[in-house]
Amino acid sequence: MTGSRTRTIGLLLLAVIFFNACSPASAPATPAPVSTAAGTPTQSPVPTETSSPTLTPTPAPLAKRVLILSLDGLRADAVAIAPMPNLLALMKSGAYTLNAQTIKPSATLPAHASMLTGLCPAKHGVTWDDYLPAKGYAKGPSLFDLAHAAGLQTDMVVGKKKLIQVTDPASVDSFTYINDRDVVITQKILENFPNDFGVLFIHFPTPDAMGEVYGWPSKQYWDVLRQADGALAELLKALDDKGLRSETLVIVTADHGGHGMGHYTGTPLDMTIPWVVSGPGVVPGELSVPVNTTDTAATAAWALGLPIPSSWDGIPVYEAFGGTSPARPDPRCP
Repeated sequence: MTGSRTRTIGLLLLAVIFFNACSPASAPATPAPVSTAAGTPTQSPVPTETSSPTLTPTPAPLAKRVLILSLDGLRADAVAIAPMPNLLALMKSGAYTLNAQTIKPSATLPAHASMLTGLCPAKHGVTWDDYLPAKGYAKGPSLFDLAHAAGLQTDMVVGKKKLIQVTDPASVDSFTYINDRDVVITQKILENFPNDFGVLFIHFPTPDAMGEVYGWPSKQYWDVLRQADGALAELLKALDDKGLRSETLVIVTADHGGHGMGHYTGTPLDMTIPWVVSGPGVVPGELSVPVNTTDTAATAAWALGLPIPSSWDGIPVYEAFGGTSPARPDPRCP
């Protein structure tokens, strides 16, 4: 982890914010102090040198905070089949597609790197799928880099330790790894809820674990999806109880689907994922524009009023907010 990389992004943000000083979108660009939770890996990943990004200013923020929930291995068609009533209700009140696309090959760590950096694997460079600290972390500015440099609190709570490698750990104020079921992960979050978060990423690992052991689909797979759906309801209730829901953009998605006992073949069942967004400014309805997992970081950054790096492959899903998304083909990373 090099200080120069964080300082470079901070200086670029300062330049953009100074240029737009009269805009309500301006946010302090001084990085917040870094405090690392007990779950942080003791061996820090080796920094990876990257070029400085070009940043594109965005309009005034729609949301004060963003919560991204990734259900590892959630196949798009499983939402209705399981069923997952709380996620279905969120779809009804928000904007959604059950035809979003992940990267190929659809592996957990590379896919989450694309989800949170806005970059295809050819750019972020994460091609491995195990916790390998010596390989460093994803190249390019991540959503956490941008938010942290703008003074927003950044938190990650994950069920797989390797996910620390999706971003420079210096950009994450709190990283917590909980090797347990989704319901236990949720209980731990609720016990110490980060009320001041700007970006909160939560990862549920159990659907993927059940798919790989018992298959996509299987009774065990359906059972854990319903449990994850209940955990989602608990998280939404916490936002309501704390008075944070109205200012929080919630994105629920997945890294990949699956079929049989795996998810690496590039078939539609492996590649197709749900993508659901709810919160400030969202216009309810099914999305017609193609959505890629890289669009998650771009949509979150845009909603927070953060400048989007021109190097990103992802673009904000403007249609979800009543806008017009640019025409493009089905956006799969090569």
